[in-house]
Amino acid sequence: MDYVLTDHARKRCLRRKIQDIWIVQALVHPARIENDPDDETLVHVLYPVPERAFRVLRVIYNETLDPVAIVTAYFDDEVHDL
Repeated sequence: MDYVLTDHARKRCLRRKIQDIWIVQALVHPARIENDPDDETLVHVLYPVPERAFRVLRVIYNETLDPVAIVTAYFDDEVHDL
């Protein structure tokens, strides 16, 4: 899946040390896909990252754009049921 990072997402990924390959893996092989509760244009994908002790990466992107635009990404330590 082709994607672009918004400026916000790029800054957050740098600060949180989220690698591009993890974002790609989350988009291509998500463990779970969720709709955003507030914005119907946004999709959340969750992916346990092996290199980070299987912490769950949450990538939020706008699916109405081509290529999709990554809005943000972070490790979601509240998710335990993957």
